[in-house]
Amino acid sequence: MPRVKRGNVRTKKRRAVLSQTKGYMWGRKNLIKQAKTAINKAGVFAFRDRRAKKRVRRGLWQIQLGIAAKNHDLSYSKIIHLFKSKNIALDRKILADLAVNEPALFTKMIELIGKPGK
Repeated sequence: MPRVKRGNVRTKKRRAVLSQTKGYMWGRKNLIKQAKTAINKAGVFAFRDRRAKKRVRRGLWQIQLGIAAKNHDLSYSKIIHLFKSKNIALDRKILADLAVNEPALFTKMIELIGKPGK
């Protein structure tokens, strides 16, 4: 069986792994076995948190809309219901952005949909 020399390939593989762990702490940045484990875990967390980020953002928009609704003597659920009943198709992201950055415009939109009971 012919002899296989892996000097260059092995070094390149190691260097690739260690370049991915740049900035990690302790042995995870320079010990190959720990670096591989750290890369795998980081990949799993990144995959999971890309999905979790969407849940967190939606919760933030709901909180922002709830606070803006309280300023107009309404609740979050009533504002969402009023927008849907008037067929205004703005999602929570846009509404929250308007409530935070353009409060005057948000107030006009609340006046446009009208408060319940009017």
